[in-house]
Amino acid sequence: MASSFTFLAPLLAIVATHVIADPDMLQDICVADLTAVPKVNGFPCKAASAVNATDFFFDGLAKPGATNNTLGSVVTGANVEKIPGLNTLGVSISRIDYAPGGLNPPHTHPRATEMVFVLEGQLDVGFLTTANVLISKTINKGETFVFPRGLVHFQKNNGKVPAAVIAAFNSQLPGTQSIAATLFTSNPPVPDNVLTKAFQVGTKEINKIRAKLAPPKKS
Repeated sequence: MASSFTFLAPLLAIVATHVIADPDMLQDICVADLTAVPKVNGFPCKAASAVNATDFFFDGLAKPGATNNTLGSVVTGANVEKIPGLNTLGVSISRIDYAPGGLNPPHTHPRATEMVFVLEGQLDVGFLTTANVLISKTINKGETFVFPRGLVHFQKNNGKVPAAVIAAFNSQLPGTQSIAATLFTSNPPVPDNVLTKAFQVGTKEINKIRAKLAPPKKS
């Protein structure tokens, strides 16, 4: 019995090592079937006969996005929902444009680390560690900065001219949780008594913030 265990132990260790690692792809491509239900940690592959070049193409980052909004910034994503061919590949990018004074407000990406490359302008960027330490820097055209996965971060254009970055992610669908919008515009709403206690303010202040962050009503 002991000798059998001695033989099996190394084998089990090898198997366990492979089980806990990310699996290698078993096919060249797995173009997302965006209409499929259910979705389990990604999208099912659509039929190979239905795959074509458009599944791997997106021209939405070629031009600056419209920044005429309250934040003065806009994010244009190029993830698996826009490029089905990214399915299972674990990468995506975005373009972020900023008007003078524009802000990409504090937010997190729960599924990805982000690296930004400055196309134009200058940005003040930063992230917060779980020890509540701010790590920040001013970055210029041609420079890069990294925001570790899951940590709250931001970008602000304090210049007098527009700015833009390309952001790269190690996820086909990084997800974004904007701190203010998540807390004050959720559906159903976060209870007032949670927000008033968390921010040490009254209900009037909470309602004022909600009103300012509420998305515009569709006509």
